[in-house]
Amino acid sequence: VQLQASGGGLVLAGESLRLSCAATGRALSEYAMAWFRQAPGKEREFVANINVSGGSTFYADSVKGRFTISRDNDNNMLYLQMNNLKPEDTAVYYCAAADVGGYYPGSYNEARPSYDYWGQGTQVTVSS
Repeated sequence: VQLQASGGGLVLAGESLRLSCAATGRALSEYAMAWFRQAPGKEREFVANINVSGGSTFYADSVKGRFTISRDNDNNMLYLQMNNLKPEDTAVYYCAAADVGGYYPGSYNEARPSYDYWGQGTQVTVSS
């Protein structure tokens, strides 16, 4: 599967952005999905993930209550709605896919599942 992230930009603190990730090559319904981010000089950081059906999500504490991950399997799209953005949210955001064959028996957290495919990233800059 190939992933293409988009929707980043420059916003003021408190504003919102919606990131999109388009999947091609294989049906998105085969994959658990996630968003990660990487700020300059920092390691890549987990943001949120979502199971195959979209019925279960998991968030990093730093974004809980502000960000919402969702998916549209019919259109092979993944989304990240980001509200009340803060300067510390500034980073390159990446979407990622875990090939779970449409089913994953374990619980979702920052470490599970492991991700096999990555998009190219989209820059989000939040100015104060």
